[in-house]
Parts: sequence; C-alpha cells; structure tokens
Amino acid sequence: MYKVIYTHKAIEDLKKIESSIAERIINKIAFYASQENPLDFAKRLQGNYEAMYRFRIGDFRAVFWVDRDGRFSILNILKIKHRKDVYGL
Repeated sequence: MYKVIYTHKAIEDLKKIESSIAERIINKIAFYASQENPLDFAKRLQGNYEAMYRFRIGDFRAVFWVDRDGRFSILNILKIKHRKDVYGL
C-alpha cells in the first residue's frame, strides 16, 4: 500500500471543488493507493513533466509523483484540477 500526501496546493484545489466531487476524488485516490501498483491506473505526463503522473477521476485530474525509498512508497499529490485547467503546471 502507498501512503498519500497532499501538498498545500492540492488541498486548496480540493476546497474549490464541490464537496461531493472532492469526496469522490479523495476516495478514488485512496482506492488507487491501496492497489499493489497504483501506476497501473495512471498516465505519465509528457515533456518537462516526465517524472510526474496523473490519475483521471471523471473530468478531474490529480497530478502526482512517486517517492520510493525501499521501505515504502508515497504518492505526492501536487494538483487537482478540472481537465481543462490542470496542465498549466
């Protein structure tokens, strides 16, 4: 299982989203993190962001990177935005 850490920016993004949708996003990220390999559900970003991935959750995207130190892995959620707004990192 992966540990999930939300950056301050990701928390601010969630606060701007309707609460029922934000709850769905949080639950879906928790589901992905509980899987043996969450990257099976993710897509790697292109260009300057190749070290980052994104989860698709309806019309929203959760952008993240993975930190692995051998003992455990962390999904660092960087940004959560509507698909039309997310890629202007």
